[in-house]
Amino acid sequence: MRIALPAATALVFGSVLLGACTVSDAPESAPSPTLNAAAASPQAAPTPTPVADAAPTPVKPGEQKTFGDWIVACDNTALCQMASLGPEDGAYPFPPVTMAVLRQPGPDGAIDLSFDVAGDEKPVRPVAVTIDSRRMPLPALNGSAAAATGAAMANGTTLAVLEAGDKRRATLSLKGASAAMRWIDAQQGRAGTVTALVAKGDRPAVTVPDRRAAPVIRAVVATGSTSKPTPKQLADMKRLAACGDDSFAAKMPPEVHALGGGTTLVMLPCSSGAYNLSSALFVIRGDAVEVAKADVPTGFGPTPAAAEDATTSVVNGAWKNGELTSYAKGRGLGDCGVMQTLVWDGTRFRLSEQSEMGECRGNPHYITTWRAQVVRQQPD
Repeated sequence: MRIALPAATALVFGSVLLGACTVSDAPESAPSPTLNAAAASPQAAPTPTPVADAAPTPVKPGEQKTFGDWIVACDNTALCQMASLGPEDGAYPFPPVTMAVLRQPGPDGAIDLSFDVAGDEKPVRPVAVTIDSRRMPLPALNGSAAAATGAAMANGTTLAVLEAGDKRRATLSLKGASAAMRWIDAQQGRAGTVTALVAKGDRPAVTVPDRRAAPVIRAVVATGSTSKPTPKQLADMKRLAACGDDSFAAKMPPEVHALGGGTTLVMLPCSSGAYNLSSALFVIRGDAVEVAKADVPTGFGPTPAAAEDATTSVVNGAWKNGELTSYAKGRGLGDCGVMQTLVWDGTRFRLSEQSEMGECRGNPHYITTWRAQVVRQQPD
């Protein structure tokens, strides 16, 4: 089962799901995308080279593509990752093990592997894999062993994960793996070079483009006290957000958080579904209430209000350590959807990271499609 994730918004699918669901209980908390200790984290990347924030980079998260039983995406720095998927019908339970292959950008372009499980299952401790009938030891999940495994995957049909004593933990389909690797070769500009996994050629590694710089966001340190919205202000917020008569959301009090510089963030519960709660965002400055602005569509997209008054929203939103997160689920299992992290720059919310899983096929470990470097500064 696939959900559509347009590159710039990646969240419109939720409006249909939200409207079609009834509330059964409070929204679930977002699962951590952190990988197990045996894995080389596919989300990690070296500190990017800063660029000036005077002219903010247009926010365009990377596109996701599905090839057979693998999904693949690159972020805005050209860091690419492909991840395994379960059956096409998306049936429960989750696959016992999922696998990811990360390819760093640039001429050196290291390859890292990771293996993970859903929920509280025992972590994977791979010692080797077999690709069809060929056994390949994995003394490490990076370096030459990872590179050799990645190259062999391009020509295989199945991959078995072996733990101590060569005990088989799981078998993964390699259908589409070669096409996903070819797509990465093209996205990183390594097609036709000696560094390509599939689209190999004779051009030297030095012709491969370097990592692209990630934008720098100068975010405000979230300090100070908060302002509590008055009943009239709350009524105005609900009207602007077109919240309607959602009884579950109406029972939840708004959250208020200090943004710094005497500014307060108000997260107003507005509408709900079985596994999604949408909250509209407002900012209080002194006695004035403003619709919070963001540099990307968030939540389920703009409300039906007039364009100049359209509200920003987050789904299953949370505020912690100066970061605002949104987690829009494609279904209750949490194996598809979009996670966003935003920071406040004194004027608007800016997207600092976005991770997505566009296929509801049992892999709850999302692929990062946008990242920025956040630099904190005191409010004016």
